[in-house]
Amino acid sequence: MVDCSNFPTVAERIFHLRRDVPPSVRIIAVTKTVSIHLMREAYDAGIRDFGESRLQEAIAKQQALADLPNITWHLIGHLQSNKAKQALQHFQWIHSVDSVAIAQRLNQLCTDLGISPKVCLQVKLSPDPNKFGWTAQELLEQLPRLCALKHLSIQGLMTILPLNLSPVQQLSTFQSVTDLAQRLSQNPQTPLPITELSMGMSSDYALAIQAGATMIRPGRILFGEREKTLLP
Repeated sequence: MVDCSNFPTVAERIFHLRRDVPPSVRIIAVTKTVSIHLMREAYDAGIRDFGESRLQEAIAKQQALADLPNITWHLIGHLQSNKAKQALQHFQWIHSVDSVAIAQRLNQLCTDLGISPKVCLQVKLSPDPNKFGWTAQELLEQLPRLCALKHLSIQGLMTILPLNLSPVQQLSTFQSVTDLAQRLSQNPQTPLPITELSMGMSSDYALAIQAGATMIRPGRILFGEREKTLLP
């Protein structure tokens, strides 16, 4: 895994990250609290996928970057039901669908709005009280209810690892997500085809790719440490 922090500019970091990542893996630049200026640098360096956690911050950035074509916006933060409509209107991908209730709400809104962004189901396969998501058993039990949501375009699984796992534990957890995707796709009663695996961030993307990730979500290695407030 390349240490992008050794390179001074966003463009250089993106260049070296791309050399380290297979072309088949989608790089989603996580831009929570990242300035518009740095996002434009990332765009100029070829990034077209941006991941945001906070709805209002994302909307402001979308307005500021409206002159840039072909950006795909990914919601990667926890989604509350009362923000579901705005999320559908402003994001092409929602990675953080973490309950049947929010999936049903999105499905109904997709029907009403006539749109169908792609979504990932957030799973939590290592215990972590600070993370949202299904366990494997919960997701398998609720699979029939999810398969009944005909207006929701469920494409993949997403996970965020707990802190302080060893590399062996990280790889094992990522592999468990891949295995769960296969179980969902091959379920004999209610198969749910899973083609995308959104997993791996700045410190663990190489292990995620080794386990089968199709999307990674680097932030810090591209933009440096997070600022406490959004920069102009």
